[in-house]
Amino acid sequence: MTKITRFEDLECWQQARELTKMAYAATNGVSFHKDLRLCSQIQSSASSVMANIAEGFVRRSSKEFIQFLFISMSSSAEVQSHLYVALDQKYIEETEFKNIYDQADKTSRMISGLIKYLRDNQRDWEHRTKKTKETKETKETKETKETKETKE
Repeated sequence: MTKITRFEDLECWQQARELTKMAYAATNGVSFHKDLRLCSQIQSSASSVMANIAEGFVRRSSKEFIQFLFISMSSSAEVQSHLYVALDQKYIEETEFKNIYDQADKTSRMISGLIKYLRDNQRDWEHRTKKTKETKETKETKETKETKETKE
């Protein structure tokens, strides 16, 4: 398994990026020009899916990351809901609705899988983090003692 070091490495973020591209492409059409608020809401909620994955990733805490992933999933559902309004107002065709809706669903399922993975491995991660912290503190304490002994 490849070590993930950047949020851009996460497949769910990559799928969220694709969702955002699709949402912007759909809302940049002429039909949306008469409803700029809905256009803005769809664009905002789509980009929020990406942003919350990224923001949670850099928190470096599984618990916080999971919280941001849930927010990201909520934003994906918001995209889906707004798509119904766009479809009902005939701003988008049924096929475009389905493609974007399915991308939002795919993204949400991937985020859900990541949440499950993080929850299942949270104790292991916290244990490793605690061990690393204890090792670092032990090393710092040892270095401090050696420094004091050298000065005496």
